[in-house]
Amino acid sequence: MRLEGKNIYLRPIEISDAEGAYPTWLNDPDVCRYNSHGDTTYTRKMAQAYIANVTDNPTYAVFAICLREDGRHVGNISLQHISAKNSSAEFAILIGDPSVYGNGIGFEASHLLFDYGFNSLHLHRIYCGTHYKNKRMRSLAEKLGMNQEGYRKEALFKNGEFVDIVEYGILNRDYQKAQL
Repeated sequence: MRLEGKNIYLRPIEISDAEGAYPTWLNDPDVCRYNSHGDTTYTRKMAQAYIANVTDNPTYAVFAICLREDGRHVGNISLQHISAKNSSAEFAILIGDPSVYGNGIGFEASHLLFDYGFNSLHLHRIYCGTHYKNKRMRSLAEKLGMNQEGYRKEALFKNGEFVDIVEYGILNRDYQKAQL
């Protein structure tokens, strides 16, 4: 399956992605400034194990974000913890290649993923949480129509301190209304 956008496409993550730049992203302090990664060295073997775990796992839909112009893998995006019972999933995104920052890649990829989640998987709700200082992710969530639903106080240990997580969510009906 391939989800096509104007500037990018999403394809399922593959074991071969562990041989590219992907594992290095999770060792880059700037890329991981506001996420749960970067505390330990991330290896190619760890990337392979992760990819093997999520491939054909019904509770994960993990995609590589690739540029249409040259097929370069610049990030990952996923619906994870997909719950059939609750018809919900957690949204996560990592743009690992800083050369594409500020070009709308994250929004385009997220829009493709939300369309897939709501229109193909028929999810009722998509949610996410982010470091309270992560202005880019907070802005992305709001641009996608997600509503701030609350805070988890001191829920993430990052850079030697406990920090708050800001929670966002959107319902299928609200996403569909926003697409009209």
